[in-house]
Amino acid sequence: MDYYQSPTHEQRFDLEIKNSQFITTVRRTRGRDEAKAFILEMNLRYPDANHNCWAFVAGAPNNVHLWDQSDDGEPKGTAGKPMLNVLQHSNFGEITVVVTRYFGGIKLGAGGLVRAYSQAVVEALDKVEWQEIYPRQTVFIKIAYPLLGKVEYWLENSDIDVDDKQFSEDIEITLAVIERTWPEQRQALIDLCQGNIKIIEDEKE
Repeated sequence: MDYYQSPTHEQRFDLEIKNSQFITTVRRTRGRDEAKAFILEMNLRYPDANHNCWAFVAGAPNNVHLWDQSDDGEPKGTAGKPMLNVLQHSNFGEITVVVTRYFGGIKLGAGGLVRAYSQAVVEALDKVEWQEIYPRQTVFIKIAYPLLGKVEYWLENSDIDVDDKQFSEDIEITLAVIERTWPEQRQALIDLCQGNIKIIEDEKE
């Protein structure tokens, strides 16, 4: 599978276990900053909740540097870690899950909490509307000014994202290309510019 899944939009799922309400909110988040901003938003949305536990995989599923979790006051290891474990064993990336708990008066115990928070995320991922996200790679191209118009037109009609443009002696354009389609596109760009293009390929995102 050369793509991973990510939510199409913010979505909410409700679950009741022994009178406790578990509200699971899911959103696509690209990077730690977006994930943290979403978590803060949930804390402001549910300020009276007993806990707003969270976990995120804020990049591609295999990018461990963009994983994190929090129990938010629940006993250590009973909420955030099981939530993250569910995410790690899914094919979801660029995702943050916040499970908001309103305590219903019946204690669940450590094992019960682990099962409850895991179930909340499992059920949410099972129902969430998602889109396919294809891993991208950063590529830099350098072209002369006369080529800019036709290169820009070609890029607008492709699946390549333009992240930046720098204008100096030549024009340097930063691209985010989909790995599976880039080899053919690379050759197409070379042909379009009749070889008058410099391509520098960076590491994968």
